[in-house]
Amino acid sequence: MLERLPCLPCDNVLPTPWSDTFAKNSFDYPSKPHEFKAPSPIMSNLEASNLFSVKDLVVVITGGGTGIGLMMAKALDANGAKVYVIGRRKEPLEAAAKQAKNQNIHPLVGDITSQSSLSSLASEISSQNPYINTPPADFTETFAVNTTAAFYTLLAFLPLLDAGNKSGKFDQKSQFIATASIGAYNRRPLSSYAYGPSKAATVHMVKQIATMFAPYQIRANVIAPGLYPSEMTSDIFAENDGWEEGSMPPEQIPAKRAGREEDMAGVVLFLCSKAGAYLDGNVVVSDGGRLGVVPSTY
Repeated sequence: MLERLPCLPCDNVLPTPWSDTFAKNSFDYPSKPHEFKAPSPIMSNLEASNLFSVKDLVVVITGGGTGIGLMMAKALDANGAKVYVIGRRKEPLEAAAKQAKNQNIHPLVGDITSQSSLSSLASEISSQNPYINTPPADFTETFAVNTTAAFYTLLAFLPLLDAGNKSGKFDQKSQFIATASIGAYNRRPLSSYAYGPSKAATVHMVKQIATMFAPYQIRANVIAPGLYPSEMTSDIFAENDGWEEGSMPPEQIPAKRAGREEDMAGVVLFLCSKAGAYLDGNVVVSDGGRLGVVPSTY
């Protein structure tokens, strides 16, 4: 039998790290279950143009000037979303904006390891948009950036995520998407002994965030990419593009290639659109099958 659980007191849902930032009951718990809506007889809700639409979504991507973050930004812009890309280097961010098909990638220079910088960025974005729907985070260093900064990025943008839900403009609920890595599951250390554990910590933290914010209908999911062209993998692709079919041995990657821009675009469009609206607390692995052929815990 299914029944609606009672609302938990806010103090039980938001422990100490959040209690100083948000006043009690600053988020509204849904007052009643959503009413069932019969599907349209012409099934227009199943058309790809509706199912995977991200039109008018407002998305914030940290690390969006290069690599996987840039792939996400370009895919979302090309499909009608408004995208803010955050990073410490002005040049890559401006270059990313110039690649925008719809001229809707907006660069913002900031340091996500600094809480004051995050607060300033959130204020600047909120002055232009009353809400956001998704702030994906792309992490490339060690624990300070990979895990701690993810937590504070979420805190900085929580009010805007909540406002996105309250706007009522979209069927899918606001969500936080962290870009981790298959390094979170790989039992062989990759670039350093800190990298894999920091990614594993990020994955588990996002699962806990999904649980803690479920009463407020703010979702949290993770993308765990395998080998994709990026600044971090530039040495690997120096003499080999990598994404061509057959460029990688199948014993390393069964797909026999690295990830392509369209592979990441498919993942992020799925998660951000109505097609992925039913996912919360999940990890989407995009690795061409690599975790299946290396020692892993996945």
